Amino acid sequence: MPAITWSDEMAVGHARIDQTHQEFVALLVDVEAALQAPQAELLARLDTFAEHTVAHFAQEEAWMLELGFAPDTCHFFQHQQVLEVVAAVRKRLLEQGDVETVGLMVRGLVPWFTHHASNLDAPLAEALALRDGAATAA
Repeated sequence: MPAITWSDEMAVGHARIDQTHQEFVALLVDVEAALQAPQAELLARLDTFAEHTVAHFAQEEAWMLELGFAPDTCHFFQHQQVLEVVAAVRKRLLEQGDVETVGLMVRGLVPWFTHHASNLDAPLAEALALRDGAATAA
């Protein structure tokens, strides 16, 4: 059974964020599924996850800046930390064949993601809804 499975309880109520989060979960599960695969396949799935995550976080950060969020908040900082962890784990896999650390990353990202989505992305979704509602009401 995968470490995480998408459920509607994870939704934050913003279609684009929810779709991106579903993709994040699916790609994380893909990485987990490749833990027993040849290293090249695991690396390819980890790279796909990393590329998605970079774009995912960049989109959220662009929205936050548009909304006037300060770039030195914990939301931005958490994104930076996750990207640094993914890069470090990739390096260990590539240089040392360290599959175990990839598994630790996957298992560690599960509680991080659920907490991050509900406590930081949900308020972003609300702010976007208010902005978009105000734009259509004008």
